[in-house]
Amino acid sequence: MNNAIEVDNLSFAYPRQDQILTGLAFALELGAFLAVVGPNGAGKSTLLSLLCRTLKANAGQIRIDGKQIATYSHQQLARKMAVVRQESTPVFSFTVAQTVAMARTPYCGTMGFPAKNDISRIEDALEITDTARLADRPMAALSGGERQRAYIARALAQDTDILLLDEPTSFLDPKHQVAIYDLLKTAQNSRQKTVVAVTHDVNLAIQYSDKALLLGGPDVHEYGPTSEVLTASRMEDIFGCRMHMGKVGSVNFFMPLGKHAAEAVSSENMPEKR
Repeated sequence: MNNAIEVDNLSFAYPRQDQILTGLAFALELGAFLAVVGPNGAGKSTLLSLLCRTLKANAGQIRIDGKQIATYSHQQLARKMAVVRQESTPVFSFTVAQTVAMARTPYCGTMGFPAKNDISRIEDALEITDTARLADRPMAALSGGERQRAYIARALAQDTDILLLDEPTSFLDPKHQVAIYDLLKTAQNSRQKTVVAVTHDVNLAIQYSDKALLLGGPDVHEYGPTSEVLTASRMEDIFGCRMHMGKVGSVNFFMPLGKHAAEAVSSENMPEKR
């Protein structure tokens, strides 16, 4: 199977700061869903910035669709991957439709006007994300969940094989969290998108991702099938807190236990670590 993303011996440090990533390596197949999980400061968002070339690695290589990332022009790379950053309130009063239409910039001709195909992609993305009804509303007037769906609509309208998302469900309630992940999973399954999502939510990662990358420090990283990587013992080591593991059907879920919560969970009821 061809790989969408290949990372080989990747290392990065910000100027005059400690190392963030050291010797990171993984290969993500086309059409897979990768969850990047780890504590604050472990390099998750940094990795996303390296993958979309807003940062340059100090050492190692990144290949997108088999080609060195440095060989792509900005326009070519924008046709390969779309990025959704952490949700934020827009500064300018663009409407939802205008925001989504910006995704077609890499495809517009010299005149910069959208063609029939561009308009079709925009309308399709609005429909898929249930944001067509919001098309004329300013982005700043939307709720957090609505705004995040609009940003994902923009990414889908960009019509790339790869979607990179940084904490796509930050500050959203559980209903909107699962709605966003349902949308991403549908994009993976029905449109063969390769999805890379940085997340703190281990349980959403377990439900939706095929592969997981667990980052715990510059040279602490585990990669593989989600069920094999996100285990209680690994996450206790990485996050530095006790984890209670349970099951919903055949799927594991985890609950972090603080000092007081742990008193309510007897050791006899704690499942064996795996």
